[in-house]
Amino acid sequence: MNVAGRPHRTLWPEPGSAAVAIIDQTRLPHEFAVLRLTTLEDAARAISDMQVRGAPLIGATAAYGIWLALVADAADGALQAAARRLLATRPTAVNLRWAVDGAVAAVQSLPPSARPAAARAFADRLAEDDVAVNRALGQHGLALIRRIAAQKPPGQPVNVLTHCNAGWLATVDLGTATAPIYAAAAAGIPLHVWVDETRPRNQGASLTAWELREQGIPHTVIADNAGGHLMQHGRVDLVIVGTDRTTATGDVCNKIGTYLKALAAHDNRVPFYAAVPSSSIDWTIRDGRREIPIEERSATEVTTITGRLADGRMGTVRLTPEGSPAANPAFDVTPARLVTGLITERGVAPATAEGLRALFPAQAPT
Repeated sequence: MNVAGRPHRTLWPEPGSAAVAIIDQTRLPHEFAVLRLTTLEDAARAISDMQVRGAPLIGATAAYGIWLALVADAADGALQAAARRLLATRPTAVNLRWAVDGAVAAVQSLPPSARPAAARAFADRLAEDDVAVNRALGQHGLALIRRIAAQKPPGQPVNVLTHCNAGWLATVDLGTATAPIYAAAAAGIPLHVWVDETRPRNQGASLTAWELREQGIPHTVIADNAGGHLMQHGRVDLVIVGTDRTTATGDVCNKIGTYLKALAAHDNRVPFYAAVPSSSIDWTIRDGRREIPIEERSATEVTTITGRLADGRMGTVRLTPEGSPAANPAFDVTPARLVTGLITERGVAPATAEGLRALFPAQAPT
């Protein structure tokens, strides 16, 4: 996607060196900065500190992290230690384990001398597959937007509400929830996007709004609590969210606050879709509320906020009284009964075990 009119991906291996470049997302939207990862620890820190974030991008970064680790030491012990280090960074997104397990499987039967090249090839394939999956997902989501556009008066935009950032910044390119939006814009369909700010890290306000602006997509940032009001007044045509982990039965685990949007959408008969690349489906889990581990992040993300001050400097200010404790669960689970459908690279499935099994018969449990 575009940054100041120039195409970029969120990460890319640097030609001729054992290094991976990433966009440092902690510095957006006020500064576009590129960071070099040259070691396993660089990759692990980028994931845990959320310099890269979003389930697909976390997976891709972890795969390149295995490569960087093997460049330094390709022995069996180092490989297993690298896998453990990466898996400890973030517990909720299933793509992390999927990518790490895949990278380990791709190299562990090889002699140490052949492992770095094999790990790099695996990471490159994973990155390219992510782009292809998102492109296909976008086309299937485009069909949903076309149907809604056909029912609106000529020239009236389709109003899409998003939550958090499931855009190209959360993937290698194109995004998951934004892929249908970008496909619709390319097809000439008038659009407007309501962008949830997504407290406490404000990834909607800082990241989704930034990338939509860079692509020239009309949008408006709203407070998280405004979505239900807009739905009540007919100003939202559909909701599209991402997912960090989706169960085999269609429960969707996504950024905290998604569940509340699904409840409001259900009450107001607004279609609620999750954009679900198959890499984010956990076929081993059936009850998301009970079985998905929910990451608890630092209370300071709730008690403070960082932004650009009036004099142009970046600064952090406290929002809450000194001594008031804060809780910070990072994700919630939306039960399948509230999900209109799951947009995947193979089509749109009902949010049921049967719906997913019809599209993914080889992976789905019987």
